[in-house]
Amino acid sequence: MTDELKQRIDKTIKNLKRNNMDAYFCETSAEARALVKTLIKKGDTISNGGSVTLRQTGVYDIISSPDYNYLDRSREGITPDEVEEIYRKSFSADAFFTSSNAVTENGELYNVDGNSNRVAMILYGPKSVVVLCGVNKLVKNIDEAVYRIKTKAAPPNTVRLGIDTYCAKEGRCVSLNKENPELCEGCRSDGRICCNYVVCAQQRHVNRIKVIIINEELGY
Repeated sequence: MTDELKQRIDKTIKNLKRNNMDAYFCETSAEARALVKTLIKKGDTISNGGSVTLRQTGVYDIISSPDYNYLDRSREGITPDEVEEIYRKSFSADAFFTSSNAVTENGELYNVDGNSNRVAMILYGPKSVVVLCGVNKLVKNIDEAVYRIKTKAAPPNTVRLGIDTYCAKEGRCVSLNKENPELCEGCRSDGRICCNYVVCAQQRHVNRIKVIIINEELGY
């Protein structure tokens, strides 16, 4: 790790804590998995947002194990009505696991969603929210976070989900064709995944949100 990256991580963790979010640093996914096990207890009801990071780190395998009451929205044969029921049950979960599209050095989480069950859970409901993110998601400020979504997060996610959008084809948001694009500008596709824009800054419920920064390139 370079001195510059260490300074950025230290600053980010300091400001996350200042914003009443607990924050941790792990060198590896293995360290993160060990930490996760200390943040939940057997029998907890656990849900999660769609996240490549959770699978890459192996955390998904922990939370979906028989040790916990896992609310599985992606099980084989599940119906749309059953998925909707899980979304609603997740509001009363003991823990909700997710990643973040970006984490600023000012200690803010920036997330953009289409369906928006993920950002809804981050904001309210589950007793604990555990956010895992690789160092590739650290940005200086919200402006950089916005740009990151439009170039590095949304395009590969639309490809992963098989959604027909401008960014899936071109690798960047159509709004960047303008000199000064507005925050919420984008395509008009029916499958657009950038619908609701959420910044988590200082929190009223101290340490409800826990952020684990991992010294690896993870997710989009």
